[in-house]
Amino acid sequence: MNADRAYRWLMEAGDASTSERFDLHVVASILAVAIAQADEEGAPLARTSGLDCATLSQVAHELFPAAAPALAAMAGAVGPSPQIEEKSVIDILLIYANGPIDFLRPLATMIARRCQEPHHLWQDLGLRNRGELSQLMARHFPRLIERNSGDMKWKKFLYRMVCGAEGFTLCPAPVCSDCDDFASCFGSEEGVAQLSHAYQEERL
Repeated sequence: MNADRAYRWLMEAGDASTSERFDLHVVASILAVAIAQADEEGAPLARTSGLDCATLSQVAHELFPAAAPALAAMAGAVGPSPQIEEKSVIDILLIYANGPIDFLRPLATMIARRCQEPHHLWQDLGLRNRGELSQLMARHFPRLIERNSGDMKWKKFLYRMVCGAEGFTLCPAPVCSDCDDFASCFGSEEGVAQLSHAYQEERL
């Protein structure tokens, strides 16, 4: 199933009465690109989304009840086995989270797993642009927005926090303005979205 088809399927299965429309859009976008990647790689959805079968089933029943059985089946029997850095990203997101933990824990888990992919984070989450990622962070992780006052790219920022928490130094520059590679952390995050988003623009 490609990402656009998966997104449409999830949004049509969504229950807007139990969640804000933006949250449905965000989770559907993340799962859509994870489903497409899993299908392309012949992998279980647990590996590309970061959610094990039980958690994915819980999220699906809450947000996408009509798709819950199919999503649970896609997860596979083996859990996602996060690495130490991935667990650290989850921990940092949850430390700075604001809202119901039953929703935020799987959201943080999916964000941390998608951080492992090679593109800008907003692309790897299936969002339209970096503005939507900023909206997501402001909505659910507002204290991280305060910490990222320089508007560093979110992947760079999260891993910088991980390195700081673990006692490592991410880069040798004393301050970012002195760094020869300033643009890699603060430059433009333009790019092509992984979803067409025509459906999103019509329905959001």
